[in-house]
Amino acid sequence: MSKTEETFISIAVLKAKAGQREQLRRSLLTLIEPTRAEPGCLDYVLFELRDEPGTFYMREAFTSAPALEVHKATPHFQAFAATAGDLLAEPLRLVVLDRVSS
Repeated sequence: MSKTEETFISIAVLKAKAGQREQLRRSLLTLIEPTRAEPGCLDYVLFELRDEPGTFYMREAFTSAPALEVHKATPHFQAFAATAGDLLAEPLRLVVLDRVSS
């Protein structure tokens, strides 16, 4: 199995509750540096939909699915998860991707 096939790539879709866009944005930005420093993290980039302000996409790539599980258990992610219910209009949706091309 190649490294590409082992890599776990996903996009987390996060939609802010009315009035919570800026707070959600700030909370997500606090995850960037500590997550990028995690041993299994290959990519962690935040985007906001231009046509839908308050809808964020976090593009994530980890060395494996277990590395993502380790990420979910980190103190910085747990701190975010503890406040997410107050910020999100709907539950976080994780879209898992299989790489098709190089």
